[in-house]
Amino acid sequence: MSAALALTLGEPAGIGPDLTLAAWTLRAEKGCPPFFAVGDPALLEDRARRLGLSVPVRVVEPKSAIDAFDRFLPVVPAGPRATAEPGVPDATSAAAVVQSLDRAVDLVQAGAARGLVTAPLAKSVVYAAGFPFPGHTEYLAARCAARDGAIPHPVMMIWSPLLAVVPATIHIPLAQVPAQVTTALLVKTGRIVDHDMRTRFGRAVPRLAFAGLNPHAGEDGTLGREDEDVVRPAIAALRAEGIDAQGPRPADTLFHEEARAGYDVVIGMYHDQVLIPAKTLAFHDGVNVTLGLPFVRTSPDHGTAFDLAGTGRANPTSLLAALRLAWRLTEPGRAA
Repeated sequence: MSAALALTLGEPAGIGPDLTLAAWTLRAEKGCPPFFAVGDPALLEDRARRLGLSVPVRVVEPKSAIDAFDRFLPVVPAGPRATAEPGVPDATSAAAVVQSLDRAVDLVQAGAARGLVTAPLAKSVVYAAGFPFPGHTEYLAARCAARDGAIPHPVMMIWSPLLAVVPATIHIPLAQVPAQVTTALLVKTGRIVDHDMRTRFGRAVPRLAFAGLNPHAGEDGTLGREDEDVVRPAIAALRAEGIDAQGPRPADTLFHEEARAGYDVVIGMYHDQVLIPAKTLAFHDGVNVTLGLPFVRTSPDHGTAFDLAGTGRANPTSLLAALRLAWRLTEPGRAA
């Protein structure tokens, strides 16, 4: 596909604009693939001045961005002027964030962008303006609804060269996890992970390791019945379909170097169970990848970092990793 990636600017008061400018500045040194920013070009010009960066910003049509990328930072305008000061989010950001995201998804779905990379948004800001989705993932799933109204089941993967993990449940209170972890959910998640690991990551036979919910994976039911009654039947069902599913395995021995050699991705039962090891091992290299969508979407694995916005201290490593991974996952005839 001879198109650039679409990169949303995220929360204007956060580090999204800083990282966008840094990624373009480091494009040759860090092997950054061509992208165009979607949002307010004046925001990028203002942030570049504050950071003392000499970055030429130009408004372009999406189709011309890939050829222009080496000469200037291409921007496809979307949304109103973003007026929030760095580090000081306010209500004016919401429309800029949502309309940037809407425009970027439109371009990806129309084939005018190769894939989607999203900078972090501030949920409190968009929630206050009536944004009805918990976050990017749920919004993107709704945008991909089929003509019959069926919404795909999005799966969040945190990927790095050292470790790839998937939480079966995401942003819910820990007290709700046992009720939300069902055999049906684990089977559905496992199928999506297996499919995308094959078709996008190039794994002929992906190895899926399931972490147990309880300490020691329940110790044969003596430390809780969920692993025997819920997790193990899901693994059996996946294996019956020809999927290489393993476990349930004790989470406390699942992430050291020797253990990681035995699988391609861990499916955990809740957010922190798998994100703590992922961020410990690869805090700056981690990429958030949404599986189960008809297009590729990646994102840096961090938040808006208001305290760093406009200071020049924001680290672009995760955004660069997200851009490179999105490019590889969308390369015709080649998987990552």
